[in-house]
Order: sequence, then C-alpha cells, then structure tokens
Amino acid sequence: MATRDRDADLERLIPLSITDTANRSKSSSPFNSPTASGPGSAGKEAFSKVIRSWASKKFMTGCVILLPLAITFYITWWFIHFVDGFFSPIYSHLGIDIFGLGFITSITFIFLVGVFMSSWVGASLLSLGEWFIRKMPLMSYIYAASKQISAAISPDQSSQAFKEVAIVRHPRIGEYAFGFITSTIILRKSSGSEELCCVYVPTNHLYLGDIFLINSKDIMRPNLSVREGIEIVISGGMSIPKIMTIMDSQFIMSPRVGKLTIPQV
Repeated sequence: MATRDRDADLERLIPLSITDTANRSKSSSPFNSPTASGPGSAGKEAFSKVIRSWASKKFMTGCVILLPLAITFYITWWFIHFVDGFFSPIYSHLGIDIFGLGFITSITFIFLVGVFMSSWVGASLLSLGEWFIRKMPLMSYIYAASKQISAAISPDQSSQAFKEVAIVRHPRIGEYAFGFITSTIILRKSSGSEELCCVYVPTNHLYLGDIFLINSKDIMRPNLSVREGIEIVISGGMSIPKIMTIMDSQFIMSPRVGKLTIPQV
C-alpha cells in the first residue's frame, strides 16, 4: 500500500518538474529574454530617435518663423477692422458696402487732423479743449497719462517726453538699467547747487516704472535714439545692438535736454 502511494506521488511530481524545467529553459534563452536585443532592434531604436529629434527641431523652426508672421497679420487685420469701424456705419446707412472704405476714410481723417492741429488755429482749439478736460476730475488724469505716453514717441522733438536714452547703475554696483531722461532740475543745498536728471526706468514695458534723480555726471548716454530705446524695452532686450558707444555728455546735453546754468547759492 505504501509502495503504491509512493508511485502515485512520483507520477504527479515528474510532469511538474519537466514542465518547470522547460519553462525555465525558455525564459533563460537569450532569444526570448526581454533585456537582450539584437543589433537590428538597437539600430531601429536609434533611427527612430534621430527621426523624432529631426522632426521636433523642424517643427519648432516652423513655429518660430510663422509665429511672428501670424501675430503681425492678426494685429494688422484687427487694426484695420478696428479703424474701419469708425466710419463704416456711416457708409452702411448710405447703402455703400465696400470693405476698407471706412479704414481709408479714418486714415485720411487722422492725417487732416494732424495737418490742422499743426496750424495756429488748431493749436488754439487744442489748448482750449485741454483746458476743459483738465477741469474734469477723472478725465484729467486719464488724458494726462495718455498724453505722456503719446508724447514719448512724438516726432516733434520739442514735445518729446523722453529726451534721450540713459544707462544708469541700478540696482547694485556692476549692474546697469536702461532708462529715459525726461527732464533736468537744479537741486539747491547748503553746500551748493547740483544738476540732476530725472531718469525714468521702465519696469513693465513703458507703462510702469521708477523715477530716479541722478547726477548728470553719473549718467551714461549711449548712441541710441529714443525710438531705438523704446524698441529695446518693448522687445525685452532682444533688439539691443551688439556694440554701443557712450557719448560725451557735453556734446549731447545741449540740443536735447538743454544745459542748465547752475546758480551759486
């Protein structure tokens, strides 16, 4: 009885051991191992990486080229629609539906306003209108701020809010900041008088910034126009020239800012 039970146990164990041995041999085979790979699969993986890298680079190149063009065309198209909307309702009431006619009329109107305001009569009417606006509590502040911004890029040198571009040491020694000279003042002290320049240093494009009173001798004036300085600030420094030359203050203060005579105290 014991011999028969032993034989039954052997019959049950032998197939299991054979199956385990076969499975182990298959799993340990170098051809079926997941970690082992032939030269063909390694070459395919390297080739796919090269293709993905090349495709991603070309895609980013296309985005870099098309993005500024798309933004330019979008803003231009929006501007045309915006300006066209001033006079297009008038033409719609008259039964004239021509796209762009309102835009042309608006541009012509702006040009005629510029011509008229350059005359003595136009300047007198503008001064009268500004006087009325200054009497209004809220509109006076809005008009004053918008006029300062428009005066900064005005082609009229006598009315420019930004006189010239300045480079000042800020905020620490060894660091410099771009700014714009807006005016020049005389600071009277017990030890004498000192000429100071009011320098506006933008911190958020051109709309927000800090105002510093700096001695005129401590200001570096690069060979940049006001428009070039504004482009540098708006572009985040991407349009800055590779080489800049610092101009001598005695040759540049007189025509733009106006050299002041320091009175003796």
